[in-house]
Formats: sequence, C-alpha cells, structure tokens
Amino acid sequence: MKFTRRTLLKFAGIGTVAIAMLPRMAFAARNTLRTVRTGIQPGNKTRLVIETGARPSYSVSYPANQLVVTLSNTAANASLAPSLVAGSLVTAITQVQSGDKLQIVADLAKPINEIPRDNIMLLSPNGDNDYRLVLDFAASSGASAVASASSAAKQSSAPSRKYVIVIDAGHGGKDPGCIGKGGTQEKVVVLSVAKKLKTKLDAAGFQTYLTRSNDTYLKLAQRASIGEKKHADLFLSLHANANPSRAMQGFSIYTLSEKASDEEAAKLADAENAADKIDVSGFEQFDKDIRIALSSLQQHAVAEMSVEYANGCASQFKRAKITQQPGPDVRHAPFAVLRSTVPGALIELGHLSNAAEEKLLKSSSHQDKLVAAIVKSVKSYNFDV
Repeated sequence: MKFTRRTLLKFAGIGTVAIAMLPRMAFAARNTLRTVRTGIQPGNKTRLVIETGARPSYSVSYPANQLVVTLSNTAANASLAPSLVAGSLVTAITQVQSGDKLQIVADLAKPINEIPRDNIMLLSPNGDNDYRLVLDFAASSGASAVASASSAAKQSSAPSRKYVIVIDAGHGGKDPGCIGKGGTQEKVVVLSVAKKLKTKLDAAGFQTYLTRSNDTYLKLAQRASIGEKKHADLFLSLHANANPSRAMQGFSIYTLSEKASDEEAAKLADAENAADKIDVSGFEQFDKDIRIALSSLQQHAVAEMSVEYANGCASQFKRAKITQQPGPDVRHAPFAVLRSTVPGALIELGHLSNAAEEKLLKSSSHQDKLVAAIVKSVKSYNFDV
C-alpha cells in the first residue's frame, strides 16, 4: 500500500484536523542513492527497486519505451552498477543528473501503462535495507500505452486533484507593516500580489483561499487557523521586508523553527510576531489536543515538507532572476503565522527600505514576475509523497 503524506484524524470535540503522515527528509543535506535493482513478481510483473539513504521525494514519468523516476535533491552515484535480472522489462538503467534532481532512467523492452498508485510503494528502513521506492509494472498493448502516455502528459500539466492553497497577505488594517521611504505600505503590496497569485493558481487547477481579501486586520493565530479549517495542503504567507541598511535588497524565504537559523531571522520573526504579541514559545491559543499534534508535527513532517517547498520556491525565484537577499536560500525562525499542521513558508518578496526595490514592488510587471515564480514552485512541489 502506498501512503500519501496527509490523512485526516478526528479529535473528540475539536472536529477534523489535518495530520501529516510518513514525514519526509528535510533537504538540508543531499539524499544518497544506495542501490537500484530489478526483479520478477507473480503475474510476470517487473519490479524496480530504488534504495536511498533518506526518505525520497519523487515523481514518475513515462517517455516512449522508458520509465523515469526523478528523485529531488539527490546526487548521482557514479560507482553504482544497477542489478538487473534476466527476463524483466528493464533492459538498462542510467542515472541522469539535472541540477539538484537525479533521474533514474529505465529502458524498457516493451511499453507500459502508467503505473497505478497501488503498485508504487515506499518502504521504511528494515534490517540491512534503507528506504526503498518499489514500482511494479507489466507490459501493455501499444494502444493502451499511447493512451497512458497521453494521460500522463495531461496530468503533468495540472494537479491530479484540487490541492488547497491558502495565501496569506501579511498585515492589514491598523497594521500597515513596513513602509518604504516613498510611502509604499507593505500591506498594500502583499495584498496585490496575493490576489494575482490566487487568480493564477486557480487557473492552474488549484483551490485557493485568501486569509484576507481587503484591508482587514487579522491576528496571526486567525491566519494560521484558516489554513487548518480549509484543510490546506500548503500555506503561503506573503510579506515585504525592511532593513536598517538602505542598500539591502532581495527576496528571502523562511520556514517555522523553534530556534532561529541566524540573528537576522530571529529579528524578523520578532518583528512579524509583534503584530499581535502572540506567545510563540507555546501553543496556548490552541486546544490541548491540537497542541499535542502540533508539537509532534513541528518536529517532523510539517517542518520537513515546509523546507522542501521553500527550497523549491527559492530555486524558482533565482531561475526567474529575481534578486536574492545575501545568505542561505532558506532560513528558519519561530514565525507565529506558520504555527499549524499545514506545511508552509513565509516569503519576503523584497525590501521596501531599498528605494529601487520599493519601486519594483509597486510595479505590476514585477508583481507578475514574483507571482509566476511562486506558481511554478507550487506546481513543482510534490504534494502526494
């Protein structure tokens, strides 16, 4: 049986809460490829086993006469020789490195259909084995293979179901956020970007919600609770930054952590949390059972999935040639708005304290550029693993 990363558990008296399952590796370090092997299963099925040192994030595609498994944040293993059994559909296996992604390309003797989800398993370490991604498949007729390829191509351009994205435009109402030298208010910029992002994600097949659609003040816990109530798959909080140095510019991306990754991240979290003076050291604003769930999830699945999304988002920003603030791609701090069971990230779109970037953040064309990069990051995020 193949598990997805989220399931719904019911707590007495508090309704339904989204709880992550099978936590994924936080990709601070690269995953390692251990072995690749094939076998024969009953019913003349071929089994492909990919073993990795950490739990992999993966996707599967079906080019003509090939099966391609793409592993995120994984390096090729040049010394690895795949173990192939005689009589399977796999005639050869090669490794192709593409940026931080590793493709395991299996050449096939005959075409196959798209592999059903029930025939893809992710097994946890057991004895001498590490994580194993197991795929079972059989040969198909030419007509069905063509139909499958067409179906796979269509599915690659849109999500298989309507994943739920909650977009949080930071600040609002009595809280203007940062104010640029030219008078530009953070709350105005991020609301504009949030509305554009919603339009684009809706068009791409996602179900999106805004925490605020007008100039309204919301407490941070209210914003986080919207993600919970909507059973969101991803929570994106949009902000614009300020810095004592007028020369500082560029985007930055943050995920939730009890301990800040650096002094600057700590200061930013303090500034953002000051919006309603929430106590970020505890979960007093939540019911007891939710606090228990949050405490566990923060240490495991939610934090790890959030880092995975954030890394992908930073990559898309850089590909779009959007200026990055000096420092690591992703930073971590105790942001109250991210404190929930929903994976998410806080995105600082740029610095209003920088005169040139203030003008950019006000411009519709630059906002469109930011939105396009975020849309690509959402599309490339692996929701199902």
